[in-house]
Amino acid sequence: MIKSIRIKTEGVCAKTIDCKFDDEDETIIEVKFNGGCSGNTQAISQLIKGMKISEVIEKLGKIKCGSKNTSCGKELCKGLIRETM
Repeated sequence: MIKSIRIKTEGVCAKTIDCKFDDEDETIIEVKFNGGCSGNTQAISQLIKGMKISEVIEKLGKIKCGSKNTSCGKELCKGLIRETM
């Protein structure tokens, strides 16, 4: 089943992240960052399309943005964990 979620972020430039994924095979269908560094967030969205959620969490879950303890990618992972784990 296709599931759409809106993730409210904390501590990053993107205010929310809209994510659509297949709940059965746990793959990312589409991600849209609302705010943030446009080029970087568009790149992330394209690179993770079709990727397993567990792989996205593994690759992006520990990334920091500058001196922050989080990043747009990490905020996406936090939301995915809340929704799928």
